[in-house]
Amino acid sequence: MSRDLARAVSGRVFAPPVTHVYNPLDYAWSLHRQYLARAQPRPWALLLGMNPGPWGMAQTGVPFGEIDHVRDFLGIDGEIKQPDTPHPARPIQGMACPRSEVSGRRLWTWAKDTFTTPDAFFKRFFVWNWCPLGFMEEGGRNRTPDKLPAAERASIEGPCDDALRAVVEAIDPELVIGVGAFARKKAAAALPDMRVEQILHPSPASPAANRGWAPQVVEQLKQIEAGA
Repeated sequence: MSRDLARAVSGRVFAPPVTHVYNPLDYAWSLHRQYLARAQPRPWALLLGMNPGPWGMAQTGVPFGEIDHVRDFLGIDGEIKQPDTPHPARPIQGMACPRSEVSGRRLWTWAKDTFTTPDAFFKRFFVWNWCPLGFMEEGGRNRTPDKLPAAERASIEGPCDDALRAVVEAIDPELVIGVGAFARKKAAAALPDMRVEQILHPSPASPAANRGWAPQVVEQLKQIEAGA
């Protein structure tokens, strides 16, 4: 499914302010494949994010893939290739990248602190991004799919929705939990017969997340489970 998704969204043209598009399912395939191998059947929930961040999945091919946790917690490592047209302000350094993505650090720190081992985490959850592409503006600013013009977003919706449905069919979770409102909305549209919930996104741009993301999400997950 990941290979099909990578091919389906490659070569799409996006207008300014987007100037560079990264597809880590292509150039970081070796690491992404290792991540897919961690999946286990019938987890409680699929955690659905939006798209790769410049210092996370764009570097590692792993959703919310903050470098230290990808290597030290998930046990994923290796060499990656390069995008066709790298942004000079957003180099792809793979596991040598010195930057830490806050959203990924928060999510995978919670996973490690709660479950101790990747195996225990993946028995309960699997993490996936609705869109595999990273979008960057001329100055290097990250542009998320919700900020794309409707026509451009519509051009990738079909492949992204198809891949989400394929992941759900493959692992058969009880429900899908959107990490943030955009992901919840996309999951609900693509999976009308699936139970879809939402938790707080760990982005540092969120004042709520900056007041202690993990404790809030623990409570949200308890409420979601209690409502099952």
